[in-house]
Amino acid sequence: MFLQLLSYIGAIVGFVLLVLSIASGLYYISELVEEHTEPTKRLLKKLIYSIIVTFVLLLIFDRFPVKLTLFSIFSYYVYLQNLHKFPYVELSSPVFLLSCVLVISNHFLWFHHFNNPYIPPLEVRLRPDYVPPRIPTFVEICSFFGLLVWLVPFALFVSLSAHDNLLPHHLDKPDDKKKNNGLAKVLVGNLREYIYAISRKFGYELDPHHGSIVY
Repeated sequence: MFLQLLSYIGAIVGFVLLVLSIASGLYYISELVEEHTEPTKRLLKKLIYSIIVTFVLLLIFDRFPVKLTLFSIFSYYVYLQNLHKFPYVELSSPVFLLSCVLVISNHFLWFHHFNNPYIPPLEVRLRPDYVPPRIPTFVEICSFFGLLVWLVPFALFVSLSAHDNLLPHHLDKPDDKKKNNGLAKVLVGNLREYIYAISRKFGYELDPHHGSIVY
């Protein structure tokens, strides 16, 4: 019984450390992108064009579904529109909102495709010349999702910036000079402030700069 309780504690601690590691990585990458905006924009463009070509090759040589492949190519065309004003983005713009919908749609549609492979009718499978369709391996599916479904949306999320005057915590500062925050930095910053607020309710202060003036 004690060992089971210990496993729960270990799982919680491991999950917290994993979240903190991901948050730290997002923050660092966002800082890096802010310092190298133009190279990042060129890299993202080349990455999107390369993935579109890869989808065409998969359609020709691996007989991927035509409609779903064309849908993904259209999705990357929409992702590309986010780069016109890179790294700035309006969170309420139609292109950004459509990109968010397409990211989720691509994930579920391709997941459904790989989870329900096409099985030919029985009369086809009984033919002497029948060759069974190749079922992708787990590693191939993971690589497909990582490189062709998640990579560009994740890179855009880390790279794009939102105007401070579009964010809720800056609505009360109309005289502030306009500047831009990476979406990842905004998310990590809000999460950090939330953790600080929770810790203060329990009598702990985790913010090393709390109560001091930081220049």
